[in-house]
Amino acid sequence: MSTTTESLSTKRLTTRQGRRRNAKVVEGRFDSAMGWTPGFNATNIVRVILVILALLIFAVPFLIILSSAFDGAASSMAVKLWPSEPSLENLREAERLGVFGYLLNSFVIVGGGLLLQIVIAVLSSYALARHRFRGLGIVMALFLLTMMLPEEIIAIPLAQTIGDVAGTGLNLRGTPFGVILPVAVWGFSIFVMTEFMRDLPPEIEEAARLDGVGELRMLWSIILPMCKPVLGVVTIFGFMMIWDQYLLPLIAANSPDDYTLTVALRVLRAVPGSGSGVILFGALLALIPSLIIYLLMQKSLIRGIAAGATKG
Repeated sequence: MSTTTESLSTKRLTTRQGRRRNAKVVEGRFDSAMGWTPGFNATNIVRVILVILALLIFAVPFLIILSSAFDGAASSMAVKLWPSEPSLENLREAERLGVFGYLLNSFVIVGGGLLLQIVIAVLSSYALARHRFRGLGIVMALFLLTMMLPEEIIAIPLAQTIGDVAGTGLNLRGTPFGVILPVAVWGFSIFVMTEFMRDLPPEIEEAARLDGVGELRMLWSIILPMCKPVLGVVTIFGFMMIWDQYLLPLIAANSPDDYTLTVALRVLRAVPGSGSGVILFGALLALIPSLIIYLLMQKSLIRGIAAGATKG
């Protein structure tokens, strides 16, 4: 009987200790998040005020665009957080001016360009990070060099190349490929993925090679699943880079019908009948896809940044 009582007491003690340990762990996690401490104190009040101010700074411009996009009396000089005359007139006017066609052009270009960019970045990074060959440093330097050249410097040569692809006689102007192919290779994506792949443990790859795993299966089944965090980073930044293109879609277009939404927003200002409300409605359409892609890939972005910060 005494033995049973002692065992029950021991279990209760162990349970209490476990609960205290879990509480400490939770409390420790809470303490480690941006320096927050439990309780109502002056430090937390100041932090809450700063967070609210930061939210206002980033949220107010979005609210202004949202309210003006559905305001029948929108003005470029007025700042409104709520439409004074709620209306869908700006939507109908945007449809009449072909804004949704420009939006479709942007989706086609960003979809094809981002897909090619990720595929090329994965294949190139695997070769640069997991293999050694002569001229490796030169290749990396060339990729980095492409990031250092402003678009204005390569605009004229790029326009000539798009108009007459060397050795083929193809004219890509007026087609989505005139924008998709130039953005398919981006030095930033290749550089980020290469540095991430270099830090992957070589023992896993060596064990797979002993089992007779080939290069493509090695990349697809072993290396790529470990690169999910950096894939999120590459996807977000690649999407933003292609979506925000202005000069390239402009020089690759044959007519205004070939413009992307980013270019069309600038051109619509000179179109008779397009007021500030229509321009702001187009700006809202241009903002929503970027916001959606960021919200969907937010966790991957945080994991990728955290993984890059802790490696090495």
